[in-house]
Amino acid sequence: MQKNVLVIYYTQTGQLGDIMKNIAQPFEDKIDEYKVTYYQIQLKKDFPFPWSSDVFFNTFPESYLQIPSEIIPPPEDVLNKKYDLILFGYQVWYLTPSIPIISFLKSGFAEALLKDTPIVTVSATRNMWMLSQEKLKVYLKNMNAKLIGNIALVDRHDNYTSVLTILRWLTTGEKQKSGMLPAAGVSDEEINGAGKYGKIIENHFDNNDFANLQPDLVKNGAVEIRPFLVRVEKVGNKIFTVWSNLIIKKKEKRPLLIKFFKVYLMAAIWIISPIVLVFHILLAPVLWSKRQKQKKYLQGLNLK
Repeated sequence: MQKNVLVIYYTQTGQLGDIMKNIAQPFEDKIDEYKVTYYQIQLKKDFPFPWSSDVFFNTFPESYLQIPSEIIPPPEDVLNKKYDLILFGYQVWYLTPSIPIISFLKSGFAEALLKDTPIVTVSATRNMWMLSQEKLKVYLKNMNAKLIGNIALVDRHDNYTSVLTILRWLTTGEKQKSGMLPAAGVSDEEINGAGKYGKIIENHFDNNDFANLQPDLVKNGAVEIRPFLVRVEKVGNKIFTVWSNLIIKKKEKRPLLIKFFKVYLMAAIWIISPIVLVFHILLAPVLWSKRQKQKKYLQGLNLK
């Protein structure tokens, strides 16, 4: 009897769609054992791509505060089926699962699909995904979903180079190497090689060995933790909380506040962040043990 595998994702650029299909390929290859169904989340009013700068920054408060939009309901053939495994792909906007993902999670359709089902989360981001995953864990726990694995693919370039390449990609649609800038996003090599994670998942799933799945994924490079970026995320969440609530409350001043936020964010990336990095390096010997514990936790599946 075939087991049902559901692949859920949202994508604008196609990057995450390619990653999810590559991860699902080992299941597709065993057509006698698995039936793979794909569900791409779609908003009734989607966001543009490439983004204009104004629209991109204007999504900030709703993104960070997890305010949903209306989605197109999943097809009946997706809803009317019980799944044995779900591969759940998402991206991060402003340190939080993207608005389309939040919209799905808050739609009512999500609980019907995710409840009591083993789930492997898959993210494709610039590099800051750690605390967004913590937020996603809360949703999954509240839906009684069973988180059995996590894969976090990132841009492996340094933080400042990836800022330049992602902004170029989002606002022009140009991903490939250009001039002195490398290609943006997850590398083609990692996208094309994502099937190795699918093989690991399929092997553990076939052997009903969920307990050892995440350590095996981590051992094979599925989760990279950069302690400095964890610190940046923690600071960023505090600051974003203030900014997002201010913009939402002061509706009449929203356009002006968005402009101020844009200036602040650029200053934080290029001026404040390097200062934080210096202190991070200086404190490394003192905080080594704490950071190792933090790394182990973030590579895992538990929720504090």
